Amino acid sequence: MAAAGSGGVVKHVLLARFKEEVTPERLDQLIRGYAGLVDLVPSMKAFHWGTDVSIENMHQGFTHVFESTFESTGGVKEYIEHPAHVEFANEVLPVLEKVIIIDYKPTAVN
Repeated sequence: MAAAGSGGVVKHVLLARFKEEVTPERLDQLIRGYAGLVDLVPSMKAFHWGTDVSIENMHQGFTHVFESTFESTGGVKEYIEHPAHVEFANEVLPVLEKVIIIDYKPTAVN
């Protein structure tokens, strides 16, 4: 198993539960803004998102998943500190009811 150093791909996963008053139009605008960060933050290599489709009903109210890919943990740090991310975070955090963020290094089982 690889050591969890700073190098190597890192996935940044955000689970979101938006406040009830957030309109579908506003939500679409926020998702487009989030996706747009991939063009503004050099260390952000990819972005994917989706909504919960599980039949297990264990989502605890979290409806959206956002996954960003970075080249390293240093890349995540650059992203967090980047002015475009700071501006976006200031826009999205107030409309979130609850959020979970996890960074992990994908590891294959040998």
